[in-house]
Amino acid sequence: MATLELVGGVLNGDRASIGRALTLVESNHPGHRTSATALLDALVPHCADAHRIGITGIPGVGKSTFIESLGGQLTAAGRRVAVLAVDPTSTVTGGSILGDKTRMLQLANDPAAFVRPSPSAGTLGGVTRTTRESMLVLEAAGYDVILVETVGVGQSETVVAGMVDFFLVLMLPGAGDELQGIKKGVLELADMIAVNKADGDNAPAARTAARDYSAALRLTQAASSNWNPPVLTCAGVSGEGLDEVWARIEDHRIALTDSGEWEERRRSQRLAWMWSMVENRLLATLRADPSVLGLLAVEESDVLEGRTTPSAAAGRLLDAFGN
Repeated sequence: MATLELVGGVLNGDRASIGRALTLVESNHPGHRTSATALLDALVPHCADAHRIGITGIPGVGKSTFIESLGGQLTAAGRRVAVLAVDPTSTVTGGSILGDKTRMLQLANDPAAFVRPSPSAGTLGGVTRTTRESMLVLEAAGYDVILVETVGVGQSETVVAGMVDFFLVLMLPGAGDELQGIKKGVLELADMIAVNKADGDNAPAARTAARDYSAALRLTQAASSNWNPPVLTCAGVSGEGLDEVWARIEDHRIALTDSGEWEERRRSQRLAWMWSMVENRLLATLRADPSVLGLLAVEESDVLEGRTTPSAAAGRLLDAFGN
């Protein structure tokens, strides 16, 4: 499909065109990058100011159920919701589970929603290289709420927090052992903590956990001087408490917009995105350089066997780059 035709399909909200556009920007094929760049350049003027929300939490915390319930409530209220669910790609086979459409059946079949499983391809913390570009495609297609789900491992939290407007951390009831395992950095990134599965017999434990997390937050530096991260309880399965979660997310946008921080954060993110792309392209160009390729096997072998230091080998590879 020609780029112009694909742009028209995305702007018209055609689901097949949106899917093809996302596949194009996700592609690692060198020949596709030019087409993807042209596509994004054409779509950027049509991007609305979508609300970008990152959602993380350990496996088993109920992220997919929470997202499906929240997304359903938002579409019922007239919003258009897109979900970028980053899957853990196997570092051995390169395969990806891509199971989020199975776990979010109702939302995936909602005409006002678009669920996109996105293989991480081994990038930092399971967050794809192209997540930012995918968000632009979805914004141009008219989705005004974009939820980015991370696998909740490694450094994915830091990566996602740097590309969204609001960062939500889901926790489980029973803070005891979990509280000990929380990384301070995650608490500092959080714009809100929501204790999920806070219904039925879990309700008392969830309230206790919320108090403990609130106490922990007071010992950390908040991500914004204009916002004090709240700790709420909710239940993704029943939908209980999700209206309060969304209300606080909207309160956050108002607070940061009024202070000017919202636009400044967006500006900083765009600049960080540019340098991230520069670094990615430079590394790819270096790895493909004929002079570097001629030395690479020897240098890697010498480093592995301890015949040279990594810094010395890196210096020789960089000296060969472009020569």
